[in-house]
Amino acid sequence: MDLTGIGVLLMGIALLILAIFLARILSKVANVLEDVDKTVEQLPRQLDNLLGETSNLIHNSNDTLADVNVKLGTLTPLFYIIGDVGESTRTLSSSLVDISKSATKKLEGVDETVKSRKLCGFYGSSALGYYLLNKRKDIKKDNTPL
Repeated sequence: MDLTGIGVLLMGIALLILAIFLARILSKVANVLEDVDKTVEQLPRQLDNLLGETSNLIHNSNDTLADVNVKLGTLTPLFYIIGDVGESTRTLSSSLVDISKSATKKLEGVDETVKSRKLCGFYGSSALGYYLLNKRKDIKKDNTPL
C-alpha cells in the first residue's frame, strides 16, 4: 500500500468516527424532540384545567367582593355615627379651650397683691376641698338605705 492508500484509509476511519459521533448526537436530539411532542400533546388538557380553575377563582373572588360590599354597606351608618361623635367631641373640646382661655384672661387681671401673697393656691385648694366635701356628702346620701 502506498501513501495515497494509507491517507484514504485514515480519512475513511475519521469519517466513520465522525458519523458515529453525529449519530449519537442525532439520537439524543430525537429523544428530546419526542419529549417535546409528548409535552405539547398534554398542553391543551393542562390549559383547560388551568382555565377552569381560573374561572372558579374569579367567580369566588366576585362572590367575596359582593359579600364585602354588603357588609361595608351595613357598616357605613356606623362610620357616619362615629364621624358625628368625633365632630361633637371636637366642638366640645374647642368650647372647653375657649372657656379655659377666658378663665386665663380673667386670672391675668387678678390684683397684684393677691399674686404677691400667693393666695391663689390657697383659694384653689379650699375650693377643691369644699367641692370634695359636698361630693362626699352626696355619695353618702345616695348610699343610705331607705
